[in-house]
Amino acid sequence: MSSSNTATMKALRVRSYGDPTDVLHLDIVPIPTPGPGQVRIRVHACALNPADWAVCRGFIPLPPPRGIGFDVSGTVDAIGDSVAGVRVGDLVFGVPDYIGYATAGASEFAVLKLWIPVPDGLDLLHAACLPMAVETATRSIDLLGLSKGQTIMINGGGTMTGFAAVQIALRRGANVTTTAGETFAGRLRDLGAKVTAYGDGMVERVRALSGGTPDFALHTALVKGVLPDLIEIVGGDPRRVMSFSDFDEGGLGVRTTGREKGVVHRYDVLGDYAQLAAEGRFSIPIARIFTWDDWQDAVEISMNGRAHGKLLIAVDPAAKRQ
Repeated sequence: MSSSNTATMKALRVRSYGDPTDVLHLDIVPIPTPGPGQVRIRVHACALNPADWAVCRGFIPLPPPRGIGFDVSGTVDAIGDSVAGVRVGDLVFGVPDYIGYATAGASEFAVLKLWIPVPDGLDLLHAACLPMAVETATRSIDLLGLSKGQTIMINGGGTMTGFAAVQIALRRGANVTTTAGETFAGRLRDLGAKVTAYGDGMVERVRALSGGTPDFALHTALVKGVLPDLIEIVGGDPRRVMSFSDFDEGGLGVRTTGREKGVVHRYDVLGDYAQLAAEGRFSIPIARIFTWDDWQDAVEISMNGRAHGKLLIAVDPAAKRQ
């Protein structure tokens, strides 16, 4: 892809693959130019996700340097060819083109492959929290085939994709039981979910809360060793268990969101959930907001599992809704 030769920006990039704390650097790079069907934004906020650390470790097989940041919001400042329905100055959130460029969302400017208008009442910080959590949770629930009146057990309701999945399943009329720590247990109960703790006795507790064997289980926590329990919870059928993670411990037959055949990403629902968020009927909690000065702290907190909510880099904290 082409880049501007006259202006530069700050961007977090992987220079070589390895541990994120070792390989991530704040680089000064050319501002990218949007291609056909794309827009460029001046980034307001970028949310960090476990998927960013997968990029650092080379799980997306593309040569470095490579940018991180899959969730982003900001102000449109350049428009590529064959783009209609958006103007310079519009506020949008969406997904960067992290394949075609050596930078992504954690940068001062980002080229987006997909964007959605930010509705009135939703600030840019909360808009940046939506794309990956909402899309992944929706796609996983769709793949399971969850219907109104059925019961789902969501393992990891305190993860942000799990928190989204609980709300999405409840909105579809499902009965939801979830595991969560003390940080989000109360909020999840207030939403309408039945909540229990992790650890020994989880199978029995979940079945008691669910009133029997749940129809499905969704594994959202990035931890290993629990898939046998989830299979037991749903009555022994591994095909009724879906995992966000692309691992199937010991070939158990559990389905994984990222490896299902014929997968269609559910970006089409982002506008609806942004509107719900603007109306206060959907939320992704923000734990802490960082700047370029302390981005290393954000990486360390996320990797240590101590985030307890979305971690954001406020790239342009002075930006305001127009």
